[in-house]
Amino acid sequence: MGVTMKEVAKLAGVGVGTVSRVLNNGSVKSKTRVKVEEAMKVLNYQPNYYARGLKTNRTYSIALILPSIWHPFFAEFAFYVEHYLEERDYKLFLCNSNGHAQKEQEYIQMVKQNKVDGIIGITYSDIDEYISSNLPFVSIDRYFTEDVFYVTSDSQQGGQLAATELIKRGCKELAYIGGYQLTPNETKNRRKSFMAECATRKVTCHSLNMLEPLTHTRESIKKFIEANPGIDGIFAINDSMAIDVCETIELIGKKVPDDIQVIGYDGQRNRDGQPYLVSTIAQPIELMAKTAVELLIGVINDEEVPNRTVLPVTFGEGWSTKKTDYSNDN
Repeated sequence: MGVTMKEVAKLAGVGVGTVSRVLNNGSVKSKTRVKVEEAMKVLNYQPNYYARGLKTNRTYSIALILPSIWHPFFAEFAFYVEHYLEERDYKLFLCNSNGHAQKEQEYIQMVKQNKVDGIIGITYSDIDEYISSNLPFVSIDRYFTEDVFYVTSDSQQGGQLAATELIKRGCKELAYIGGYQLTPNETKNRRKSFMAECATRKVTCHSLNMLEPLTHTRESIKKFIEANPGIDGIFAINDSMAIDVCETIELIGKKVPDDIQVIGYDGQRNRDGQPYLVSTIAQPIELMAKTAVELLIGVINDEEVPNRTVLPVTFGEGWSTKKTDYSNDN
C-alpha cells in the first residue's frame, strides 16, 4: 500500500489540508511548503493525480498553442513552459497550430470541456470571438477584444535599443524590415518605436513592412535594398527575418557587417550557451515562460493577477554588427 497524505502530514507536522494545498499549488507559507515537500521526499510519496483530479475537478494539464515548433524561439519557450509546469505537477499538451485557427479553436474547446485546465497561447489567428475574459488563457504578445491576461517583452524598448545600437556602430541610413498581421499584437511596436527613435535622432529611416503570410520574401528584400542603396543598418522584426536579410545582402554582393549591419529580435541560439545566430534584441525567454505559467496557475486558482506583464529586453551582440568602443559614449 502506498504512502498516504495523512502520513506526509504527520511527518511534516501539519494538517492534511495543508498537504492538499501544497499539492494543489494553493496559498501556503514558504517554510511550510518546504517542510511538506521534504516529507514527501523522505516518504517517497507519489500523489494519485487521477483521484486528485476527481476531487478538485481538474486535469492538472495545460495546453500550449504555438504557431510552429520549427521556430527556435517557440521551441525554447515550450521547453521552459514544460519545465515550470512540471515543477507544479502539471502536464503539457502541445498544439502546433501552423496558424490554423480551427486547430486553436479545438484546444480552446478542451478547456470548456474540462479536458485541460487552461491555455498558454502564441497565436496570430482570427480567434477573437472564442476568447473570453473568464477563460483560463494567458496570451504571449497578443491582446484581444476581451480583457485577457498576457505577457510580452518590451517591444517599444526593443525598437529604441535597435536604433541606438546601430547608430552607435556608425550607421547613417537605417531601415526596418518585417512582416505584420492584421490581428492586434505588441510586436508592431518594434517598428513604430524604431522609426520614432530614428526620427528623434534625425537619422534617415526606410521601412519594408509586409503583410503576412509572406511570399517571395527574399525577392522583396532584394528589391527594397537595391532601391535604397544608402542603407547601412537594418533592424528586422525577428531573428529569422534577420537571417534572410543577411543572406540576401550577401547575394547582392555586399558584406555583413562591413557594408550593412543587421539586428534581429528574439535572441535565437542553436542551443543553450551558444552564440546568438545574429546580433539581436534578446527576449527573456525563460522568464516569459515562467511568468506565463505563474499567471495561468494564478488564474486557475482564482487569484488576482496582472492583466498585462511587460518584461525588459537586452541587446545581444552577434556577428552581424560591428564591434564598438563604449568607452567613447557620452
